[in-house]
Amino acid sequence: MSHPNWIGLKTIVTKEINRILRIWIQTIVPPAITMTLYFIIFGNLIGSRIGQMGGHNYMEFIVPGLIMMSVITNSYGNMVSSFFGAKFGKHIEEILVSPLPNTIILIGYVTGSVVRGLMVGAVVLLISLFFTDLTITHVGVTLSVVVLTAIVFSMAGMINAIFAQKFDDISIIPTFVLTPLTYLGGVFYSIGLLPEFWQNVSLANPIVYMVSTFRYGILGTSDVSLTVAFSVIVLFVIVLGSICLLLLHRGVGLRS
Repeated sequence: MSHPNWIGLKTIVTKEINRILRIWIQTIVPPAITMTLYFIIFGNLIGSRIGQMGGHNYMEFIVPGLIMMSVITNSYGNMVSSFFGAKFGKHIEEILVSPLPNTIILIGYVTGSVVRGLMVGAVVLLISLFFTDLTITHVGVTLSVVVLTAIVFSMAGMINAIFAQKFDDISIIPTFVLTPLTYLGGVFYSIGLLPEFWQNVSLANPIVYMVSTFRYGILGTSDVSLTVAFSVIVLFVIVLGSICLLLLHRGVGLRS
């Protein structure tokens, strides 16, 4: 990477992280409060009646899913709001006409969104320690899957932001696609409990692979093959990354 590119990348990443920290009461606190309520309601109140799930008590079982859910929603939300804000404010055009390669622009924005996703995930993990004892079984698997997942949904957020024409458009995908897929992604239950037909349907949901693999990293149990799961996640990284670069190159929805 040449020196000017490094300066450009550093500038974008620094801007994104400063934005997250400057409005931390909007970016970090709300998901922390939401997840605390999930722990109290689903973990303590309902979980005590459910008992065991996947060989673990229910509170332990849902912790990885809730952490992953917070990472997914916040990495996606950060990208779609930040990039659409830059597009709406017209200063994305200044970046696009600069000598910076589109790859650097993509990496810069994705890095900022991944940082927010991981920050919120770390906060949720710390909160979970007040409700249950947690030991990470496979650190490498845990870290790699959470970073790759944050990258996937950061890129998905960029695609949403590129095609969005108004602020209402950036809430359609999270509301009608992302939220249902997340809730049906094995966050609150093991897909092994479902009838065979619905298990097969669930396997079409990419979030199932992310949540199950992350659960394996922490608890040592998974509903899916790790090899298949990582293959699916890496495939999404490649495909979504290619789409983002193509859209940036063509200036779709960005150059007026």
